[in-house]
Amino acid sequence: MPKVPDSTCSIARSLGVLGERWTLLVLRDAFLGATRFSQFRASLGIAPDVLTDRLATLVEYGIMRREPYQEPGARPRFGYHLTPAGRELHVVLTALQQWGDDHLPHPEGPSVLRRVTGTDRPVRVGFLDPDGREVQPEDVTLVMTSAYPASNEPPPAGTG
Repeated sequence: MPKVPDSTCSIARSLGVLGERWTLLVLRDAFLGATRFSQFRASLGIAPDVLTDRLATLVEYGIMRREPYQEPGARPRFGYHLTPAGRELHVVLTALQQWGDDHLPHPEGPSVLRRVTGTDRPVRVGFLDPDGREVQPEDVTLVMTSAYPASNEPPPAGTG
């Protein structure tokens, strides 16, 4: 099972949980309504042991929770449901989808469109300031804090 690295880098820690192959596709299917092991298996074609591992990791780190259910005449099983922390990943998955649509387009076009609920207005993932105004990516500056290790300093601007 992946472990969260002892790192000051939030991206490295997040990838310790989310970076395994299949994890983001399991989450994609959860956002599309899948909750049962069999639904994930049928949609993804993933090996059962791999799916078991991915779901266990997502539960362990509070991204999904297990809820028991039982079909009439069948043994009890568990469904997997997104937690509030899991639902926060919607914007991450949407950003990946948006990037793929823009930079790795399928010849037939996107398989899913992003729209404001109840309208046909398209939406895009972007940066917002505290007042809710959009900020262009080129206007966002990454500011290293005292938690950023000196050994990981980025190269000076214009040298990379």
